[in-house]
Amino acid sequence: MSWTRKSDENLLDTRLCDLGLTLEGGKMQKEVELLWRELVNRGFAFRPHVWLSDCWFCPDGVPGFAIPFYLVHPRLMRLEKAQMLEFDGNTSESRMKLLRHETAHALANAYRLHLKQSWRRRFGRHSKIYPESYLPRPYSRNYVLHLDNWYAQSHPAEDWAETFSVWLDPNSRWRERYRDWPALKKLNYVDALMKEIVGHAPPVRTKKQVDSLNTLRITLREYFAEKQTRLQQDLPYFHEEQLRQIFPASVSHKNERAAHFIRRLRREAINTVARWTSESRYRINLTIEDMIHRCEEMNLHAARDKDETKIALISSLVMLYMGSLRSGMSRLAI
Repeated sequence: MSWTRKSDENLLDTRLCDLGLTLEGGKMQKEVELLWRELVNRGFAFRPHVWLSDCWFCPDGVPGFAIPFYLVHPRLMRLEKAQMLEFDGNTSESRMKLLRHETAHALANAYRLHLKQSWRRRFGRHSKIYPESYLPRPYSRNYVLHLDNWYAQSHPAEDWAETFSVWLDPNSRWRERYRDWPALKKLNYVDALMKEIVGHAPPVRTKKQVDSLNTLRITLREYFAEKQTRLQQDLPYFHEEQLRQIFPASVSHKNERAAHFIRRLRREAINTVARWTSESRYRINLTIEDMIHRCEEMNLHAARDKDETKIALISSLVMLYMGSLRSGMSRLAI
């Protein structure tokens, strides 16, 4: 592949359709085959077809799903991380979670499960309009915990997909894990429903591929610009008074400039806040960039107690993004 020898800057001008990528022979194909074995072990006659596109998604009515193109080449995974600071599916465990999740959508399409009255009683209306954002309840036990951001709470279709994923995972021990949770009723429903359809061929068998990689004529530069623009929406920022509370020190040669202090702790702050809030690292970094710029404008300085200032910085970022969460600004991604 000639593009593998290009610099990152030149690679960004390559169209997605010109990357010449396939699933065959790589780690991603082996993990898809592992997914299929999980379905076979459960007795399913069904297995979803998969294709490469620009993100994870399962189109309505299609018993298959798309996988992001960058997951089949290490150079593109590095580029994704450089541009976005992270990517969905950066470990084998996370890729298997996403494969099970998309399989749930594909299975529902294949057997038209969302048309069943029993399905609607458990999960709600599949036809409900997807919101641009949602308000999670982190401590709710009415939903399973699988993907980040309490994703089961975002929409009835995602509640189904997350519940099925936990049920399918051979290592989930869901009966024990959710023993005292109301969510167990949904898991038991999935268990009973799957016993009805295993061994039966699905009525929907189309092999349609929506937005397959070889049809996407945008460049990598355009692809990243679109993703970054979307993540910039509803970005939370600190008010001037909040910044003064984090960096209350007076101007002195003995006190480190706040902007320099934040730069030193940027990576640790991003990782910690992302871990505690499940927020996008790209978004957290944008908030930190704004902090640095504003601290420079306001000529703020850190207190002499560096540990105390570090705690104040990171805890303030966590609270800022948890406040964003409570405002219903967790955005749908899958």
